[in-house]
Amino acid sequence: MTTTVKGIDGFASLQGKHLGWSGWQLVDQDRVDRFADATGDHQWIHVDPERARSGPFGGTIAHGYLTLSLAPVLLHEVLEVEGMGFGVNYGCNKVRFPAPLKVGSRVRLGAEVASVEDVQGGVQATLSLTIEAEGEAKPCCVAEVVYRYYA
Repeated sequence: MTTTVKGIDGFASLQGKHLGWSGWQLVDQDRVDRFADATGDHQWIHVDPERARSGPFGGTIAHGYLTLSLAPVLLHEVLEVEGMGFGVNYGCNKVRFPAPLKVGSRVRLGAEVASVEDVQGGVQATLSLTIEAEGEAKPCCVAEVVYRYYA
């Protein structure tokens, strides 16, 4: 279910509210390999399934930053902002990876609007995000991210 904000002024009413959960998305080895190629991080725990089978996680795991990079596409399933000129990722206040994301898992994102404040020409929304892998006890990523939306 998507929460729709009508114009940037609509953010104020969402402060403190959970926006819901995205659908599930598969994180497969091909995606992990492409991320490794894009970033130059080819550590065996990510890209060598044979060696990783006997490693600490029993198989390959996604890069933490790959997990975090899923946030914008998954967030779009949860939050839609209408009537804005543009939005930008302003940064992260806190990011943690409490559990590894095993390759072949499906993930989803939950979002809460932690705070909203006015900035020149728009609003700054701080969102608390949780990315969880299906069937796992702990989330694979928790992050406080900051977006700016301009009229």
